[in-house]
Amino acid sequence: MVPPRTLRPTDTPAHDGFAMPAEWEPHAGCLMAWPSRPDLWGHRLADAKRDYAAVAAAIAECEPVLMVCNPGLSNEVRDLCGTGVTAIEIPINDSWSRDSGPAFVRSDAGDIAVVGFGFNAWGNRWHPHDDDARLSERIADLLELPFYRAPFVLEGGSFFVDGQGTVVTTEQCLLDPNRNPHLDRNQIERGLCDFLGASTVVWLPFGHSLDTGPSGTDGHVDGVLQYVAPGRVMLEAVADPESPEHLRGLANLERLTAARDAAGRSFDIEILDPGPDATVSYANHYLANGAVIVPISGEAADGPALARLREIHPDRRVVGVPGEAIAFGGGGPHCITQQIPTGVTLTA
Repeated sequence: MVPPRTLRPTDTPAHDGFAMPAEWEPHAGCLMAWPSRPDLWGHRLADAKRDYAAVAAAIAECEPVLMVCNPGLSNEVRDLCGTGVTAIEIPINDSWSRDSGPAFVRSDAGDIAVVGFGFNAWGNRWHPHDDDARLSERIADLLELPFYRAPFVLEGGSFFVDGQGTVVTTEQCLLDPNRNPHLDRNQIERGLCDFLGASTVVWLPFGHSLDTGPSGTDGHVDGVLQYVAPGRVMLEAVADPESPEHLRGLANLERLTAARDAAGRSFDIEILDPGPDATVSYANHYLANGAVIVPISGEAADGPALARLREIHPDRRVVGVPGEAIAFGGGGPHCITQQIPTGVTLTA
């Protein structure tokens, strides 16, 4: 194992030969964080804990789950989540580990390191967020992994990688001045490539139209897209012209159709149409080892969405998990998870 070290300010993962693996690659486990912010969840806090526990239990059938929780809550996590989920007491402000937690990068030799991006609670929407801003470094310390501190704000739900040099993101989120007002588009691209080990950035115009407001993220890409395999993506696009997502989906499809990835490939695009009345984001699913963990609402739209995902992922089980309470908080299973690649020894 590479020992933890203090990196020079000029060090970047790309410079040192590291890149972030794709989510479809094998995992050592999954990182989650327990619902924590009363002013976000309000009277739905117990519902949120129930649904987070259901997601954790479903993932634990595929891979180990590390659940970060505030000090004193380990017993609650164990009682609600069951076996296969390990509670880790680390101070946190909120429960969106995809966004505030670490990104894991791997070298060609198989060494793993942690990247911590700046975190300002989605454009300073929520306070405090100081513990969340330190979560990546604390996870690196826990797992005894080298740590890189990126000098810009970036949430994990705002990008996807293919592990082969390509990053997909949205202009709506990354170019919003509430994240990095001192950086222009080219500088943001450089940062993505330096700290994710990439060479090509594909910009979609939009995330989901509802991804704004007090609990929004300004258009994260994981609300409308998921990588399936090299050169192959699933894109959410609503056919109903009355839907506010219709034109946004068409714009994303046009941009993606014209794009080429780092290998020079055009994208094989699988369309998922959730219909105009879906109340959860079926696109916001997590690719666990051998499974797709997808939110469901108990409504009519669930059946066609699950069937479509089975077509897109014929080699994975498609597992529906309760998604309504998590959607109330502003996200889905992908928002509350972060894959830990193979090569990491999980400790508690």
